[in-house]
Amino acid sequence: MYQTFSSEMDSPESAENHRDKKLPSMTMMMAVFSAGIGGSFQTGYNMSIINAPTMEVQAFINETWTIRNGTTLQSGLLKLLWSVIVSVFTLGGFLGTWLGGYMAGKFGRKGTLLLVNVFTLAGSVFMGASKPAGIFELLIVGRFLVGLHAGASLCVQPMYLGEIAPKAWRGAISMGTSLFLTLGILIGQIVGLRELLGGEQYWHILFSTICIPALIQLLMLPWFPESPRYLFIDKGLEAEALLSLRQLYGANSYLSELEDMEKEWMVIHLQPSKGLWGLLKDRLTRWQLVTVMVMSAGLQLSGINVIYFYATYIFRAAGIAPAYIPYVTMGTGACEFFSALCCGLMIEWLGRRVLLIGGYFLMTVWCAVITITLTYQASYFLMPYMTMMFLLAFILSFGLGPGGVTNTVTGELFTQMARPAAYMASGFISWLSFFLISMTFPMIVETMQHFCFLIFLFECLLVTLFIYMVLPETKNKTFVEIEKEFWARNMRRGLPIVPADRIIAGLSLTTVRKP
Repeated sequence: MYQTFSSEMDSPESAENHRDKKLPSMTMMMAVFSAGIGGSFQTGYNMSIINAPTMEVQAFINETWTIRNGTTLQSGLLKLLWSVIVSVFTLGGFLGTWLGGYMAGKFGRKGTLLLVNVFTLAGSVFMGASKPAGIFELLIVGRFLVGLHAGASLCVQPMYLGEIAPKAWRGAISMGTSLFLTLGILIGQIVGLRELLGGEQYWHILFSTICIPALIQLLMLPWFPESPRYLFIDKGLEAEALLSLRQLYGANSYLSELEDMEKEWMVIHLQPSKGLWGLLKDRLTRWQLVTVMVMSAGLQLSGINVIYFYATYIFRAAGIAPAYIPYVTMGTGACEFFSALCCGLMIEWLGRRVLLIGGYFLMTVWCAVITITLTYQASYFLMPYMTMMFLLAFILSFGLGPGGVTNTVTGELFTQMARPAAYMASGFISWLSFFLISMTFPMIVETMQHFCFLIFLFECLLVTLFIYMVLPETKNKTFVEIEKEFWARNMRRGLPIVPADRIIAGLSLTTVRKP
């Protein structure tokens, strides 16, 4: 494998390509779109559309129960059934993360993204048929299936984008995951309006529209190449990897990426592919794993869900009529999408570390001032408007930092053999944290009221300090160079024996020689 590509790398064009930072090719951008529209867009859309027809779906459940049993459904049981419909998506996401990590190694990144669409298509059928069939249990099955898709795609899509992207644009292209996620949330808020598909007559059609992004991906993504790193390093398919590189980068612009792939192969070709348990036991990747877990938990526990809960309350306090609140809420979705877009534009300029630290620090500040303005909400007429402004500022800070950068950094901290397991660990922590905050959030708000923001203040502050002390800048570095940044910290205690192939590669990351 190694000798096959060496002759091409001897070309003087290789050095030039290191300095050349051309814009990504149209093929690459269309591959990003194809992966995103059926991936994180689908996840954001499913998260969003469930909120609009809440009352209509509950009325359908009550009506179905009455027809079956001849009695009206008790309020407590109705709330429980609705909670199951909403939260089973999280259970599906949790299990889907494990499935996605396994399938990414067996079927490839592109292959997995295509295969998991079967869950969305089946979920679309189940949820769309629930109202005509008069079976509300189909909603539970459908939500579970789309949750499986969400967990798998959020595990594999950032992996695929990070592996096809050139080093100079890896951060911006990897931001496609967050960009499509926030776009899905925004489109779901728009389509879910009562005037469109969120009303009593059409809510089941709204749920069935999730098949549209899946079909678009099934039509488009097969025309674009598989991850060249997966083909070359994981499967040893040299000719296919070279063809993939040429398609993505162009016939004269792929040599520097090829050289980086060979350097990574030098480091890890003697290592077996790591599962999650193997990654947990590997001391040479311990701090990378800890960093990913802290960032994934911090993302869900940062208070963003509480912000959205309080948004409706603040809008009412500001005098906005209840009929217009869904339109104003769309502004929060647009704000998050805009911040993700700005993050994609700035990530290669400011770097990952600055955006993460700055985002969490600003969120800490906004939690403090939101607590103050909510305390004096009834005392001064300007306070509701100030709170509204700080809520939007929190959402902007979240999108510009943690919301946009976390997935990108997760893929960058690990080399090829450990990356699927790393995304499995990240997804496990993320979905578990999301479930915990969903379960405890009502009790926290009921007990502490608006002072609950103090909890998130300390959480954001702690994550800020952790990232400042542990995470190096990963901008414009190869995966092997990033791994080397953690070697000193990983070997600080116990002095684990470093495999010889890693030592050799670490001593010379800038020279590739024929054996």
